[in-house]
Amino acid sequence: MTTSTLTATAPRLQASRRAAWRAYRALTARDLHVLGRNLPVLLLQVGLQPLLFTFAFAYVMPSIGSGLGGATSFSTILLPGLIASTLTLQSIMSVTGPLAAELGPGREITDRALAPLPIWALGLQKITSSAIFGLVSSLVVVPIVWLVHAPGAAPQAQVGNWPLLVVTLVLSALLASTLGLLLGTAIDASAFGALLGLLLAAATMLGCVYYPWTALDSIGWVQVLTLANPLVYMSEGLRANLTPATGHMPTWAYLAALTLGTAALGYHALRRFTRRVQT
Repeated sequence: MTTSTLTATAPRLQASRRAAWRAYRALTARDLHVLGRNLPVLLLQVGLQPLLFTFAFAYVMPSIGSGLGGATSFSTILLPGLIASTLTLQSIMSVTGPLAAELGPGREITDRALAPLPIWALGLQKITSSAIFGLVSSLVVVPIVWLVHAPGAAPQAQVGNWPLLVVTLVLSALLASTLGLLLGTAIDASAFGALLGLLLAAATMLGCVYYPWTALDSIGWVQVLTLANPLVYMSEGLRANLTPATGHMPTWAYLAALTLGTAALGYHALRRFTRRVQT
């Protein structure tokens, strides 16, 4: 390469580098602008889970410490709540995950809609399948909690009414599945993962998983607030049937909430599902 060629090429290389640098800065500025616009949502996503954990374990648990019972192991309190939270998570995820793909740009749901079923029955089938998956998944929790604990801290569980326990489990799974179908048809696919994670974190921390509902008497406003959380009724229903000595919500209360909640959410979920499939 001659000297004249090098001399002519150098300015072009410098101009190319300057253009690349400007493009780099422009792309970075754009990303920062988008980040600034979405900063409230980002802060909510990042901060909500630590806030909920802090609220549950640094405020609620110390406030109700005397209501938990010193002779009761934490594994005993945890067993029903952990079964309920696992059942809820798996039932919701098993319907919302596939539904997000089926209602996406590819519209895979169209193939299922060709089945000789009314569209609402197709949604009902998703609810029942997810409920079965949730029930099977919840069985994994029992041996884990039973085997993993400190010496002398095994869970103390007893079942006094097997039919009532089965009814509670089935209603809980159906409620979680109907909630999953409703969320899957209501949340935009682009924001689905983040919003679902936030909702499940909030439900778990305020779902009486780590403490009985009756122990919240000392902080009444929290006790009332948790009544809006479907997971509370699942946890308390299982607590009433597995570890009744820890204290629990009255049987009529959790059964009514599970039954009416499943019917109400199921009605709205199936209506939304039908509209989404037809549009």
